[in-house]
Amino acid sequence: MDEAIKYLFSTRGALSHPVTQFTIAFTAAALVLAPATTLVLERMGRLTDVMRRDIMSRYYTWLLLIPLMIGPILWCPLAAMVMVCAASFLCYREYARATGLFRFHAMSGMVGLGIILVFLTSVDHWYRLFLALAPLMCTVFAAGGVIPDEPKGYIQRVALAAVGFLLLGSGLGHLGYMANDRNYRPIMCMLILCVHLSDLAGFIFGRAFGRRKLFPNTSPRKTLEGHIGALLVTAPVAAYLGHLVFPETRLDTPARLALLGLIIAVGSQVGDLVLGSIKRDIGIKDIGATFPGSGGFLDRFTSLMVVAPAAFHYINILDPFGADRAGRLFTLP
Repeated sequence: MDEAIKYLFSTRGALSHPVTQFTIAFTAAALVLAPATTLVLERMGRLTDVMRRDIMSRYYTWLLLIPLMIGPILWCPLAAMVMVCAASFLCYREYARATGLFRFHAMSGMVGLGIILVFLTSVDHWYRLFLALAPLMCTVFAAGGVIPDEPKGYIQRVALAAVGFLLLGSGLGHLGYMANDRNYRPIMCMLILCVHLSDLAGFIFGRAFGRRKLFPNTSPRKTLEGHIGALLVTAPVAAYLGHLVFPETRLDTPARLALLGLIIAVGSQVGDLVLGSIKRDIGIKDIGATFPGSGGFLDRFTSLMVVAPAAFHYINILDPFGADRAGRLFTLP
């Protein structure tokens, strides 16, 4: 237990890795340049007033969120896990209210319990139970759904709970479990940076070259050119950062790094399309309104709920997470 506590609260080497340093420098530069670039484009007549307000609302959102995301990652492993758990709850709250699942208190409570269990298995580094939680919780939803003795709407309630937990509890929870690896800071920074780089590149390429809609019913503002541009920018950057994060490991080959880059680049866009499908299905523009003009927490974490588990399991096959972490907090090894 002493070893586990020592690891969970360790602040050692917070800024020692070049990928962590690059992420902070890149983010700081982007936050400095964004308003200046917006002002120049507006003076040149390339931005409408509506577009300027949209960009600046997103800017103010990230000005708040970036310290709340990066700060805990730099602090210690436990803080990173707590941050992901809090994000899961905030995202699930928006999802439950938008879909109406919050009206079914018992079912919604079971999802909340599942998110807590994901957090506890991450803290304890209990990998087998962490993996088992997805099918186990789906079984709990199916069994618990019969207790109210209300067959009408049963499938809908269970399906909404299962989707919410799989995406926001288990899916996003993979990001928190990464904190069991002593190299977690550059890994998490790499994923967060690449996900938002994909969003930025898609926006820029879409505005500059966008003509054809690839998913007009799901994401009407996104274009084929924007998707291609995001892929062409994000995949190489992710592959190169992967080389820096995993040097001289089984993952560090051109083919495997290229596949990692594709997983992150494609997953970033798939996550956005998944949320778009949910929003269009229930007929709303934004699934939350926490950030004026920018939606809610779920809009900000949507890509990570797909990228985190996909990248986690690919990386874990070649370079297992937390293989060198000693000690458990609650259970025996």
